Amino acid sequence: MSRCTAIKPSGERCKGGAIGGSEWCWNHDPAHADERRRHGARGGKRGGRGRPQAELGDIKRRLSDLADDVLAENVDKGVAAVASQVLNVYLRAVSVELKAKEQLELIERLEELERHLETKRDPWGA
Repeated sequence: MSRCTAIKPSGERCKGGAIGGSEWCWNHDPAHADERRRHGARGGKRGGRGRPQAELGDIKRRLSDLADDVLAENVDKGVAAVASQVLNVYLRAVSVELKAKEQLELIERLEELERHLETKRDPWGA
């Protein structure tokens, strides 16, 4: 397999392998520019991985504050126990949501790789 001939912004030559019938890898081949742009456009519109991470941080802060309030005797232990149970259920829901998003992203990426492999195996569409 030949090496991609593209030169990266750093001035270094790309280390990717050229795709069949081209001098470039998939990331540098002008024929794939529109597809790369579509994939890039999705990045900021999906909710991303940032939101669940922010929620996890918020839950940790709330649980820590709740523990401090119980120790300072500002909150009744029974009320705190119920609140922490609710926060734990919420934490579980965020975790399940994150796993589901990751699985969907992996499925999309796998389907894309399968499409790419199909075009490599049969470049003439026969």
